[in-house]
Amino acid sequence: MPDNGQTFYDRVVAATPGGETLATCLQCGSCGGSCPSGPDMDATPRKIIAMVMANMKDEVLDSNTPWYCVSCYYCMVRCPQEIPITDLMYTLKRMAIASGRYRENDHVDFSNSFIGFVERYGRSFEFGLATRYHLTHHPLKMVGKGGLGLQMMQKGRLSPTPQSIQNMPQLTAILTEAKQIATRQEVHGEPA
Repeated sequence: MPDNGQTFYDRVVAATPGGETLATCLQCGSCGGSCPSGPDMDATPRKIIAMVMANMKDEVLDSNTPWYCVSCYYCMVRCPQEIPITDLMYTLKRMAIASGRYRENDHVDFSNSFIGFVERYGRSFEFGLATRYHLTHHPLKMVGKGGLGLQMMQKGRLSPTPQSIQNMPQLTAILTEAKQIATRQEVHGEPA
């Protein structure tokens, strides 16, 4: 049902930078195939876009998909239509929060864990992120994934210790300023 004469699709397009490109989605699946969190999502990004276009507000805002997005931008880099999928996920998170569907759950924990590693080291720490997630939410599945983890470590594809980026103080300053801007926008309604 439309809010203020706008459909859910219209509101998502208006709230997403570059949102008008959603209509160009080919449903090719490059986004879902590129997504490292895809297996844990209720719906692939491709399906979420189709659901948004079909005005399936409740299903979209109740989905865990936006909360599992780790903002790696693989989907956007590989999208042949250059759809801002990561920005769409942020829009859907904001809409879910605004409609009272936000709740502290494993999806939010996953997102917060990822952000915490980026703030601490300047990049994701896959071993720590996977370990924290599986021990917290799927401890029995962790046993089955141990062999794969060991193989990845032996081949140098997974580090058991986090590595910081160079010039971490510069990133910290950027993130601090971004948070201050976001707070000012929320409190004072300043434009982006």
